[in-house]
Amino acid sequence: MGKDISTHLTDLAAQGNKEFAAMLNPDVDGVLGIRIPQLRLLAKSIAADSSWQEYVASADTEFMESRMLHGMVIGYVKGITLQHRLALIADWVPRINSWSVCDCVCSTFKLKKSERGQWWQFIQPYFKSKEEYEIRFAVVMALREFVDDEHIAQLLRTIDAIRHEGYYVKMAVAWLVSVCYVKLPQPTMQYLKDNRLDNFSQNKALQKICESLRVSDEQKAVIRRLKRKEPRR
Repeated sequence: MGKDISTHLTDLAAQGNKEFAAMLNPDVDGVLGIRIPQLRLLAKSIAADSSWQEYVASADTEFMESRMLHGMVIGYVKGITLQHRLALIADWVPRINSWSVCDCVCSTFKLKKSERGQWWQFIQPYFKSKEEYEIRFAVVMALREFVDDEHIAQLLRTIDAIRHEGYYVKMAVAWLVSVCYVKLPQPTMQYLKDNRLDNFSQNKALQKICESLRVSDEQKAVIRRLKRKEPRR
C-alpha cells in the first residue's frame, strides 16, 4: 500500500501548487503542494479501507503531505476506541514538521462530548514539551475545543507557563488568546492586563483581536492600549 500511496501523492501534486505551499511553509523539506480537499478525500478513502492499519503502521515521512495524510487517516477512521485513537495520535505527533501539518490535522479530530475529559488530559503533557510543534499541537487543539467557561482559567494559566522561543509556538499562543478574548472577553481581558507572555506574543494576540469582526470598535480601542514596546535589537 505504501508505494501506491506515494504514487497517488505524486499524481495529486501535479494538480496542486507547490510554489505557493512552499512559500507558506518555509524551511520545510518535501513540500508537494497538494490541495487540502484532495488530500482529505484520499485520507477518507484510506480510512474506509480494511487495510488502514497497515497504512498507518508503514506511513512514510518523505513528504510534508505524507505526514499530513497520516494524521488525517487517524482522525477519519471509524470503529476504534478513543484509547486506540489517542495512542495512534501520540505516535503521529512527533512527525509534525510544519504549522500546516499541525493545524490541518487538528481540524480533522472531532471530539465527542463524552471524550472531552480524556482529550483534555491527553494534550496536557504537550504544553510542557521542548518541541516546537508538539507545543503547537496542544495549543491548537485547545483553541479549537477547550475555550469555554470550564477550562478558561486553567487554559490561561497553562499558556502563561509556556517558555519556548519557536515562532510557531508564539503565533499559536497569540491565536489562542485572541480566540479566548472573542469567546470570553472578561477573563481574557484580565489576563491581557497581567500575564507573563513575551512582548511578541502579547502584541500579536492584540493584533489578532483587533482583526476580528466580532470585536467592537470600543473594545478594540481598549485592546490597543495594552500594546507593549518591542525591545530594540
